[in-house]
Amino acid sequence: MKVSSDILSLVPYKPGKPISETQREYGLTKVIKLASNENPLGPSPMAVEAMTQALQNLHRYPDPAFYELMQLVSKQWRLPTNMLSAGNGSNEIIDVLIRVYCEPGEAILTTEAAFIAYQICAQAARVKTYFTPLKSGFQMDLTAMANFLKTSPDAYKVKLIFLPNPNNPTGTYVKWEEVKNFLDQFGSDPDRLIIFDEAYTEYARAKDYRSPMEDMSKYPSVVVIRTLSKAYGLAGLRVGLLVAPPHVIDLYNRVRNTFNVNEIAQVAAVAALQDADFLRKSQQVNWEGLDYFYEELRKMNLPFVESQANFVMFDTRRDVVKVNEALLKRGVILRPILNYGFKTQMRMSVGLPEENRFAIEKLREVLQEIPAIT
Repeated sequence: MKVSSDILSLVPYKPGKPISETQREYGLTKVIKLASNENPLGPSPMAVEAMTQALQNLHRYPDPAFYELMQLVSKQWRLPTNMLSAGNGSNEIIDVLIRVYCEPGEAILTTEAAFIAYQICAQAARVKTYFTPLKSGFQMDLTAMANFLKTSPDAYKVKLIFLPNPNNPTGTYVKWEEVKNFLDQFGSDPDRLIIFDEAYTEYARAKDYRSPMEDMSKYPSVVVIRTLSKAYGLAGLRVGLLVAPPHVIDLYNRVRNTFNVNEIAQVAAVAALQDADFLRKSQQVNWEGLDYFYEELRKMNLPFVESQANFVMFDTRRDVVKVNEALLKRGVILRPILNYGFKTQMRMSVGLPEENRFAIEKLREVLQEIPAIT
């Protein structure tokens, strides 16, 4: 049977190496994983309690409309429920929106070094991905994106624009002034949607960072995606949230799987969103961890990008494959980002303080073992 070349050439997303696999492969007992941007505190205690109580109802199908979750999000975010929906993680939302709005041969637009799931989902749907270049410092360039939309002969193919803000794997963000300028030009375009992927928004502490969520009435082409996998510690349950104009929500709900968010995930999400103390603690642990990383990376003379997420991207100045292998042998799982075209950079998630110290200690050993590229 013939299969599309788009599928045959598709390179699947490669997640962070599991702890158990690293232990088996290298014969280790102590392994720390700072590779997948997970919350080192685990899930909210309120979420754990809610899940425990809900286990007895697993013989029932979950609510396909996520009623309790949507009511809570509506109240917290001050948005009508007809502008809200949910997905099996933000990845499902990305995938469904591409399938809804893009025909084979059409395109999405994003920036270089953006979250690679956009390209993977697009290619699986036989949709092309256009990239605009970064500015210095790995910063996203909305001026370059605007110029593409105004001048490229292929701009008419673009139906969805993906803006990860803050971005993974760089940790960079776009200032609100730049976002607003871009939206003033394209935020009312009836032929395109501008999708802000805000997976890390709870961790952003830059004073000039802002979500466009509260301005959606001004910009009818804006869509916002959030997740409970990061700051809320529910990565294993896969809960994504979609905020969009009602007509977008209607089409999304037609295409998504009926029971896409399971019962335990819904119950945990409702509890986690109400645990403000846990969220504040998660933010504080993250910011303290980032500041520690910055201090230590400066001591090692390794360039890094200040992050608005829960990880830092840094330059090892060495062959990252060799650095990664040496770290794995020492029980440290970080994330080389070769799939983004970075041959010497790694991404290091914030862990618990003792995990952060262990990772830095082993990184320092590896730097002494492997010579820098000159």
